[in-house]
Amino acid sequence: MARTSEEQVKLIIEEDPSFTIPPFIDIANIMVDDLVASGTADDYTVAKLEMIERWLSAHFYAIAVPRVASEKAAVVAQSNQYKLDLNLAVTMYGQQVLTLDSGGYFANLSKSAKDGKRTKIQVLGSPLENCYDKTSQDCN
Repeated sequence: MARTSEEQVKLIIEEDPSFTIPPFIDIANIMVDDLVASGTADDYTVAKLEMIERWLSAHFYAIAVPRVASEKAAVVAQSNQYKLDLNLAVTMYGQQVLTLDSGGYFANLSKSAKDGKRTKIQVLGSPLENCYDKTSQDCN
């Protein structure tokens, strides 16, 4: 069950009518659940976990629906907010997740991805760590 709500996410990011927020809350919830399951979240309060999930939802939403940084009326032009980087550092919302995550879980996750390290993926309880070369029966 999600820790945050659509209304809470809308407090920090404006919703585009063509994209709804709930799918992005689902993604953020899975990631915060992974944080809790890792055992590193023992010192996190319920309020802090909700806040991380809220900003993480906004981060994923902002990737799908880029934020307008500036517009011009005389000459029609628009530029979107972005930062040339990877993972959570791409949006100001993801940067806020890194700030809120005092235990460093999401920073380590981003660093591993940036360094090209694979993370173990679980699908219905089966580890898929050897599926890149299809050497494991778990890959079928």
